Amino acid sequence: MPSFLDRERTVASPGFSRSLVPPAAIAVQMCIGEVYGFSVFNLPLSRAIGITKSLPGQDWTVQHIVLCTYSLGLVMLGLSAAFLGKWVEREGPRKTMFASACCFCSGLCVASYGVHVHNLLIVALGYGVLGGIGLGLGYIAPVSTLVKWFPDKPGMATGFAIMGFGSGALVGAPFAVELMARFKTPTSVGVEEAFLVMAACYFVMMNFGAAIVRVPAPGWAPEGFVAGSQPKKLVTTAQVEADEAIKTPQFYLLWGVLCCNVTAGIGILAQASPMSQDMFGITPVVAGGFVGLLSIFNMIGRFLWSSASDFTGRKVIYCVYFLLGCALYCLIPFSQRINSVALFVAITCVIISMYGGGFATIPAYLRDLFGTLQVGAIHGRVITAWSMAAVLGPQLVTYLSGYQKEHGVPKTEAYNTTLYIMAGILLVGLVCNLMVRPVDPRHHAKT
Repeated sequence: MPSFLDRERTVASPGFSRSLVPPAAIAVQMCIGEVYGFSVFNLPLSRAIGITKSLPGQDWTVQHIVLCTYSLGLVMLGLSAAFLGKWVEREGPRKTMFASACCFCSGLCVASYGVHVHNLLIVALGYGVLGGIGLGLGYIAPVSTLVKWFPDKPGMATGFAIMGFGSGALVGAPFAVELMARFKTPTSVGVEEAFLVMAACYFVMMNFGAAIVRVPAPGWAPEGFVAGSQPKKLVTTAQVEADEAIKTPQFYLLWGVLCCNVTAGIGILAQASPMSQDMFGITPVVAGGFVGLLSIFNMIGRFLWSSASDFTGRKVIYCVYFLLGCALYCLIPFSQRINSVALFVAITCVIISMYGGGFATIPAYLRDLFGTLQVGAIHGRVITAWSMAAVLGPQLVTYLSGYQKEHGVPKTEAYNTTLYIMAGILLVGLVCNLMVRPVDPRHHAKT
């Protein structure tokens, strides 16, 4: 008898409603999206020995904590998605979601033990390596499945799932703060216990998604939908395998498109709080509220922009991301010169919405060019661009703004050069997008 986790056991029976698949995807994506809210652990972890304050030479620094958790986790997300993408397609979403839950939640448990013995390498092994593998598996499996279920609205479908990932911080961060407050004692900052409780809760929720997910039966199509009935230039009815896709220029152009879009957006997102304080002199509390507002627009943009791409086409919507984004980056220094906080907030909210939209639109773009045969594996390889951007974007903003301040530039103007560079990066992405053409038929699968 086949295992409950096998792909054969997840093929939908007649009458199954595809509307059940987005909740399954969101259940997984919202849990692993907790990585976006990991910053709430930074200060408590840096006081794990001192409890009330960090003890130099004994406690970890925030920089080392971020490198061994957040940054390492995102790098492993890209690498695991790239190397395990074909396995995901072969084994199906249920087994992959279960594997994601096992890796991500066991990673939290190992990290908890690392906090208990105060060993940052064990924390890195847990959250960064094991947890990062869980991130990669949990990120691509639901997206690949949704693309197959919604051939008529692939942008909207992937927007649903990736919106769940973007909302992970809105749920995970307050949950983590409440747990740390509940478990905090005179000898513990509460992180060790919080990791364990979160691991248990996330394991249940992620396996709920795994239990209800299904894949469409061979030849299934939505009622009234006929593939190719309304042919578009960049939407193929052929199929391209993952190993063949990386031999095409389209793969590398879309890699560049995603890398440029994410580099520009994540640089702002990672430094939103200090940037707003330096440019406008607002308080840390207000800056924290501003970061929360950006998270909401990041989440909303993932659904709205990707849904709009179903009507405009993926190439057009990325042109909007890059052209409008370039103009808005150049307007941020102007908002500082006229001291308009409202204009600054409006501009950055739109920028971050397009940053989120870029994540949600890329799977549908890949599906248009390469078909659905191994779109999850192809997507996994493309999002290595995210791993690159997750290092490049924040470093550009942090290093260049710091360099400007050290050389006498007022802190209110220290980010201007960086913002213009980000605008230039978006123009590079625009060129990559404009060069995208249909995949040459010689790369199509024969059967």
